[in-house]
Amino acid sequence: MELITLKNKDKATLVKDVVMRPLKINKDESGVLVETLRKDWPDICGPGREFTMQYYSVTPPGLARDEDVWHFHPTVQEDRFLVISGEIVMAIADTREGSATKGLLNLFHMRSDNDPYILLVPKNTLHGFMVASKTPATLVNFPTALYSPKEEGRIPYAQAQVKTEDGALFSWNAVRKNFENSPSQDAQH
Repeated sequence: MELITLKNKDKATLVKDVVMRPLKINKDESGVLVETLRKDWPDICGPGREFTMQYYSVTPPGLARDEDVWHFHPTVQEDRFLVISGEIVMAIADTREGSATKGLLNLFHMRSDNDPYILLVPKNTLHGFMVASKTPATLVNFPTALYSPKEEGRIPYAQAQVKTEDGALFSWNAVRKNFENSPSQDAQH
């Protein structure tokens, strides 16, 4: 399973409208400062992508949020995800009619300690994540719309029929197996 990172993103085909924006880590004797969202980043923030709200979630190691159900926002909301502790694999699948990348599945390896980036998840794409670190992961989201139950869609994996590059149906168990069989995740960067 190919995991997309900042180091290999130029070799990957990304789901249409996905944006990976690198974040600069500023370190000195007083610690670390990272700017996470700025209104002068037009690819991530601007007209139609204004700052609306922010929240974070903490998820235990190995857990996938919505283990067998895809999450999606049907009309307005885009998510802007950033990992601030731990590491996750974020899956984004494009099932949008008329999209140039319909049928494409991307798996993004997001780490807080190595090449952090903010990931724009386009509206109406299927997405979910799993914690890949041995410690809990903290995920921050700057969604482009206030919470609304009308923007919280779910579709079972069995119904969505999202497939990996080898034609198998996507499952978090396959991602877990990939991490278990990998001698070092650093080798994938």
